[in-house]
Formats: sequence, structure tokens, C-alpha cells
Amino acid sequence: MKILTLTTLYPNNIKNGHGIFVEQRLRQLLSTEGITAEVLAPVPWFPFAADIFGHYSVFARVAKIEQRFGITVAHPRYLLLPKIGMTLAPFMLVFAVYPLLKTKLKQGDDFDLIDAHYFYPDGVAAVMLGKLLKKPVVITARGSDINLIPAFYWPKKMIIWAAQQAVAVITVCQALKDKIVDLEIAADKIHVLRNGVDLQLFIAKERLQVQSQRPVLLSVGHLVELKGHHLIIEAMVALHDYQLLIAGEGREMQSLKNLANHLAVAERVRFLGVLSHHALVDVYNAADILILASSREGWPNVLLEAMACGTPVIATKVSGTPEIVTSASAGMLIEERSVSAIVAAVRTMQKNMPLRTDTRAYAENYSWDATVQGIVSLFKRIIE
Repeated sequence: MKILTLTTLYPNNIKNGHGIFVEQRLRQLLSTEGITAEVLAPVPWFPFAADIFGHYSVFARVAKIEQRFGITVAHPRYLLLPKIGMTLAPFMLVFAVYPLLKTKLKQGDDFDLIDAHYFYPDGVAAVMLGKLLKKPVVITARGSDINLIPAFYWPKKMIIWAAQQAVAVITVCQALKDKIVDLEIAADKIHVLRNGVDLQLFIAKERLQVQSQRPVLLSVGHLVELKGHHLIIEAMVALHDYQLLIAGEGREMQSLKNLANHLAVAERVRFLGVLSHHALVDVYNAADILILASSREGWPNVLLEAMACGTPVIATKVSGTPEIVTSASAGMLIEERSVSAIVAAVRTMQKNMPLRTDTRAYAENYSWDATVQGIVSLFKRIIE
């Protein structure tokens, strides 16, 4: 079985953490004998690589082709136009990718199935390509592609069309399946196959000490409003006996630092920047509690990663989080996304902290094994 993975969410030589959850699943899948894959991970076209052009210049510095963990990853360029780009993006992806695939097929470099990740624009473009090339397409829904993008008229229409035309749809949690069913897509073509956690990488180790002896709260994710880092910083006013580590980068970095200074908690808040998975293992082990204060999520891997390291979690009750945090050994959910709810949850957990060994044992129920078996079985049925 040879798979063509098509997605704009995939790590590259410049942004190593971009869409890393897609790479993780593919690597686990390729551990199955007899399966090979290559990746097409298009990036927007931009002509200038100089830093003065800000985040746009990153696109120009991405390699045209690279090898990651033995997987060939190509990054063709597609045109992403300001303002109208969202509506045209699936068509631009097709224009960029179709000639490449047509050439590969003519040269005898065939594949059995298109494995698309993220419904829009990636999944829509994949279905268009599947029709042109007469290949079956499976689309995996990841989160905001279903939680947010269907709020826009034309993207919603195209998402529904793609879901109808795809051979199968995968969601990473039941909550996303329910939302796709609400779009009047047949439930029997939607398969819930959650992400797992790498239990060999994320392990409980000797606790690290970080600067002071205060217990440690941890927040991990892009520095954007929906992740709720600002709420946790505000909670630090009441949680005066804690320190906070924030791992991630993003456009709100400076405003979050300004907030910490304004609230006079800056000496207890450390910004770690973006960290590799190997570096995150140490940070998870240093933390007493991980807090995820998101307004929306799909299946947040950060919760399982922390728990695999023995760190219990506090998370807002959104989308897939209730499917992850189902036991006191894992942590607790908060119904309300607010500063007061975060403070109350920390104080409650503080009085009855789960044993780190129990939290690790809970995470061991979420290995990749069942998910990989489910995907392999689904793909084989489709190809046959």
C-alpha cells in the first residue's frame, strides 16, 4: 500500500512544529509492514526570503523538497491571495499540485490512496484531485476546520461537498464526528480514530527544579487568544504561591508579557518560546499541573503528552477534551472559561493531587496501537 499524504499542515525545515500531529500519525502508520508514503505539503508562494518581510518570508525559506524521518516531503508553492484567498485556496492547491501528480503517474510513480488532513482547503482540494486522477480520498478532520470554518458560506458548501465525495472521513474525536453529522453527512462513513501519544518519548523522569521552589503551572500552545494563556496569567494574581511556564510562540507574545508586567506577576511567569518535543518532556516533568484554557480544540495532544509524563491536567470542557480527561487520575475539566474557574480548579486539585504514577498509567491507555490498526484496516478495505 502506498499512500499520498496531502496537507498544508506538516512540519518543514523552518517550522519544525507546524502540523506535527499529522507527521506523528503518519510515522506511526509507516511502522506497519508493507505501507509506504510520501507527502505533498504545499506552502503559500512568496518571492522574498528577507526577514524584513516578516512571517511571509518564512514561506520563501521552506525547502522545495526534504527528507524527514525517511519520508520524502515536497513543498510545492500555491498562490494565496489576500482577502479572497480563503475561497479560492482549494483551487489554487489543485493548480499547484495536479501537474506534479500527473507527471509522477506518467513516470510510473503510482499511489493507491490520497490521505488528506484538514478539511479546508486541503480536503476539498484532495477530492478534486482524486476525481481528476481517479484515486480514492480519505479526509481527516482536525478541529477548527470543522469547528470554525463552516461559519463561512462558500467554505461550508465546499466542505459538505468534499465530505460527500470522499470515500471516508476520519475524525480525531467523537465531538467532531457529531458536528460533521450535523452538516448532513452520513454517520456510517465517518470513523473516529483518535490521536495517540508516543509513550516511549513522553515519559515520567526525575523532576527538574525551575528557578524557585514554588509549584509549577504549565501552559503549552501557540500564543494566540483562543489558547487562553492570558487567562492563566490573570489567574496568577490569586495563585500567588505558584509560578507559571508558557511554552510556545505567536503574535501575542509581547501583549502577554505586557499583561504579566501590568499585573505585577512577571517575576513568576517565564516564557520558554517554542520547544522541541524532546525539550517539552523535561518541561512536562518539571510541572505540577498543565492548564489548557482553550476556547476550542479538536483532540489536543498536549493533554496526553503531559499525562504521559505524569503531569495531571486542567482543561476547558470543549470539543474533544471531555473524551480525554475522564478520570481524576488524568485531571479535571472546567465548565467555564474564566479566571475564577481556573483559580478554583487549581485550588481543588492542590488539595487532592493524583499520584504521578497514576496519571502516567492513565495515559498508557492512549497508545497509537488501536488507532494505527483502525487506519490500516480502513485503508485496506478502501483499496480492495
